Amino acid sequence: MSQPASPLPDRGPTGRRTAKGSLSSTAAKRVERPAPLRQVVYEALAELIINRTLEPGQHLVEADLAEYLGVSRQPVREALQRLQSEGWVDLRPAQGAFVHLPTDEEADQLLSVRSVLETHSAKLAAGNATADDVVRLWELQKAGITALRAEDTEGLVAANAALHAFITQLSGNAVLAELIGLVDRRVRWYYTPIARPRGKDAWNEHDELINAISRGNAEAAEEIMARHTERTRQAYHERPEAPRS
Repeated sequence: MSQPASPLPDRGPTGRRTAKGSLSSTAAKRVERPAPLRQVVYEALAELIINRTLEPGQHLVEADLAEYLGVSRQPVREALQRLQSEGWVDLRPAQGAFVHLPTDEEADQLLSVRSVLETHSAKLAAGNATADDVVRLWELQKAGITALRAEDTEGLVAANAALHAFITQLSGNAVLAELIGLVDRRVRWYYTPIARPRGKDAWNEHDELINAISRGNAEAAEEIMARHTERTRQAYHERPEAPRS
C-alpha cells in the first residue's frame, strides 16, 4: 500500500530540508495587503468631518456618501457605526446619521487637556532640541506663514498640526506623544473654524515658542505654550458661529 506524500519540505543531498521559499531566506518578504475597504472609507469620512467638508449637524445619507466615495453602501454603513462609537457621528432612531454637533463644554474639556499635555511637551522639547531640530521648526513655521498669506485654511490646519506634532516628538516622551496623538484629530476639528481668525496671532506665538526652544529656555517655552493654547481655547468660544447666551 503506497504511503501518502509527505507534507514536509524536500531534503537536499545533505539530508537538510530545502523548502522552496524558505522562511529564513533573506529574499522572502511579507505580502503587503491593502487596507480593508471599510477602513479606507472610515478614514475618508473622518477626514471629511475633521476638515468640515461635512459640517457639524449635517445629515449623512448613506447612498449619497457611497456615490461620492465610489463604494457600496455596506462599508459606508460600517464606517458610520464606528464613527458613532468614537463620537464623530450621531445615529438618531428613525432619522438617520448626523455629524456630531460639539458642545462648547466638550471643546473646553478637550482643549484644556490639550493645553496641559502640550505645555509639558514644549518644556521638554526646549531641553532636547538640537540645532537641526530648530532648523526643522523654522521650516514648519514657514509653511504655516505661507498658508496664512494664501488664506489657505486647510494648509493652516495641517501646518499647525505638523508644528505641534514635531514639538511633541522633540519632547522625547513616548507616553506623552501617545496621549497627544489620541486628541490630535479632534483638536484639528475644533481648530479648523478658527485657523484663519487666529491667523497672525497664532503664528506670532509660534515664532516666540521656537525662539524659546532654540535658546533651550524650558520655562519660557512652557509659559508661551500655555498662553498659546489658552488663547486658542478662548478663540474657539469667541468664533463667529458660536452660540450666544
